[in-house]
Parts: sequence; C-alpha cells; structure tokens
Amino acid sequence: MELPVAFEQKMKEMLGPDYENYLASFAEDAHQGLRVNTAKISVEEFLEITPYKLKPVAWCPNGFYYEKQEKPAKHPYYFAGLYYIQEPSAMTTASLLPVEEGDIVLDLCAAPGGKSTELAAKLHGTGILVTNDISNSRAKALLKNIEVFGIGNAVVTSEPPNTLAKRFPVFFDKILIDAPCSGEGMFRKQNNMTKAWESNGVDLFVGLQRSILKEAVTMLKPGGMIIYSTCTFSKEENEQSIEYLLSLDDALELVELPMFDGFDTGHPEWGNTGNEELRKCRRLWPHRLKGEGHFVALVRKRVRDNEFAACPVSEYVFSKEKLSKEAEEFIRSLAYPFDMSRMDVQKERVFYIPKHMPYVKGLRILRCGLYMGDMKKNRFEPSQSLAMFLHANEFPNVVELPVSDERVVRYLKGETIELSEQESSALKDGICLICVEGYPLGFGKNSRGRIKNKYLPGWRWM
Repeated sequence: MELPVAFEQKMKEMLGPDYENYLASFAEDAHQGLRVNTAKISVEEFLEITPYKLKPVAWCPNGFYYEKQEKPAKHPYYFAGLYYIQEPSAMTTASLLPVEEGDIVLDLCAAPGGKSTELAAKLHGTGILVTNDISNSRAKALLKNIEVFGIGNAVVTSEPPNTLAKRFPVFFDKILIDAPCSGEGMFRKQNNMTKAWESNGVDLFVGLQRSILKEAVTMLKPGGMIIYSTCTFSKEENEQSIEYLLSLDDALELVELPMFDGFDTGHPEWGNTGNEELRKCRRLWPHRLKGEGHFVALVRKRVRDNEFAACPVSEYVFSKEKLSKEAEEFIRSLAYPFDMSRMDVQKERVFYIPKHMPYVKGLRILRCGLYMGDMKKNRFEPSQSLAMFLHANEFPNVVELPVSDERVVRYLKGETIELSEQESSALKDGICLICVEGYPLGFGKNSRGRIKNKYLPGWRWM
C-alpha cells in the first residue's frame, strides 16, 4: 500500500525502529469483531447459541473476534439485536467509560451508534442517554441501531455541540467524545482514507476537536467524566488535544486507564507541556495488537468545595393529547411495568418518556424515548421499536420460531408466513410478536394461521 510521504515521515519520527513493524501490519488482514448486546442476552448465553468461532477481545468483556469468512450481518440474531458488528479497537472507548445505572450520559459524535449501544447496555434501562450526531443523515443510521438494540431511555438528536451546551449546562454525569479525526488508524482498513488525509491533513480536525471539547466541558457535572477517543495516531489530535482539554478547567484531571497486552501509554514528549500525566492515556497500534489504531483518554472533573453537583434543567413538557382507549388497552395488556403517566401523544404517535427527561422542545430530535406506536381509528398499531424493546414473555401473543426455520428469513424479507395447524391453535388472531429462539424480531398480524408481515420495510433482509 502506498502511503503519503508526509505521513510516512511523521510515523518514522514517532515510532523510530518500531516503524518497520507498523509497516508490516499492512500486509495482514484487518480484524473482524462483534460486541454482544448485554441488554438482551448475557455473554454466557450468547456463547451457547452463537454459530461462530469467537475469540475474546481482551479489553472488552463482551467483545469477540470472528473469522474473516463468517458473515454475522446475515444472521437472524443480528436482526434480533443480539450483537453489534464493531472493529475491535473501537470497542475500547465505551468499554472503559465507567457508566453506572441512573447516569445521564451524552454520546456527542455518536453515529452510527456502536459506542452508544454499549453505553445504553451499561445503563440497563435506567438514567438517560442523549446520543447525538451533527449529520442528520448519519443520525438516521444511529436511530436504527438504537431501536434494533431495544433501547427505550434514549434521546436521539442532530445538533452541533454548542446548541446542546446552551440547553444542557452542567447536566451530564458521563460524556463520550469519539472525535472526528484524520483517520490514520483506518488506512489499512479503508485505502481511500489516505487521499482524504492528503486533502485535509490534521489541522482541520484539530480545530473541530477543540471546538467540541470546549462545549463538552460546560455540559459536565462536577464529579463527572469525559472519555475522548480518536482512530488516528496524530499527536496533535491526541496528546495535544488532551492538553487543550485540561487547560479549559483546572478541576479536570486525567484518570489512569487499564493496560492490556499490546497497549501503549500516552506520550508526554508528543505534547506541548511535558505533562507526565499524559502517560495515563492509552494508544492502540495495529502492529502491537489485533485491531486498528486508537487513542483513548479519560478525564474527571473534581468537585470543588461548596460546588453544586448540577445545574437545574427544565423538565420535559408533555402534550395535552390523550391516549385512545385502544392504545391504553394495548399497552396495559403488556407484561412490562410501563408508567402510564409517562406516555406522551404527538399527532397520534405514542412515546414513552424516560424518567427525569429534560425539556427538549426546539432541538432537532429524531426520537425522544421509546416510540410505542400509532393511534389509528378503532385500533392501535405497535411500532417496530416496541417489538425490539420487549422480551418475548412480555407480550401475550407470540410466534416462536427456531433459528433454522426458513420462515425466519422469509419474515425478515417482509413476506407473509404460514403456521401449521398445531402452531396456530395456540395463537390468537390479531397482533403477534415474531421471535427467533425467544428473541423478538417484529410484529405480524395473525388470521387463522396466516401471518401478515408488519416488519419495518427499511430494515428488511436484502
């Protein structure tokens, strides 16, 4: 592979005699990984049912390598949201952020959602996840992954960081910033990244990163944490960006991250201040471990004496529209403990709003809370996102299919499926939840053993 001359020279200076080992890594295949969705299935349960030969990723307890010839994106378990396909070194950031149940968490540059889905799994349905991407088109992909993973306590936004900072001052317990970067760690995986690097260099991204960090600091509670990552090697975008972050508030301090086999520390000599604390950062090099390049740093905001933990933020304003009788009956028939006072009706669409949701009107929002479904004349149409949120035992009318059943793929392709007389005898007519091995895929409508497909068209197996 032909690398930009300026990049080669820079890497030789940074790596010294290790440069040849780095160069040799380009002859190796990229490593494939998947991360188990622990909000739906435990790692132990997944390992019992997976058809793949998996090897653990050391730095992510629910991360695994799979073999190159395997196609996990073409399996019903992928459509059931049991795992996310993610490059192994990219699993580091969300895995190392110590999210606790009840936290209010922000993923600031979130699309397509790999890190957000892991943050949500750590919350276990508690607290709030605000997941944002400035690009509306990328935020749509983010929304799909949030819904596939069955996440009900998220707000998906598409705003620049300064807009969020004005709305949410001193609001978040944890903030994840997977910053836009020059992508030097992706050169092996995506050859076209070298041309983008030659066009943009690192200066463009340094400016973007600093503008993001400046806003993020204002949204962090005392005692809260920011984790910052890039998929690049550039010292300007890594150690020097962390120096800039620390300069924004004297209450900020680096937190030591764990060392795994093949990890490297941060390098104070690559910064501008000689701050030895930079050694608490972590660098991942493709010639030292099974993954592409990554940089990760964790920063805590100390609590000063007599400092309030958070600024008050206005609460969510519910609409005055009421649930229809059919919607209320449908929701009450579910074996999930929904708090009916948190149902919000917006132009016949019903949403379940998480506890302590802040005021969000005026923001560009793709989704707030769990989209339950639509109130139609004399009926309620449940949504695809509700199907993914529920467990099989929480719905009163379920079609259970084994993973080997050809009707699973037919259902995922949007086709009508037929049940045997024995299968249909135990099923009521009307809305039913289609499951594979006990994990929901979506809804259908049963009529005497013939299931009309309700699977979301944009999600269908292609």
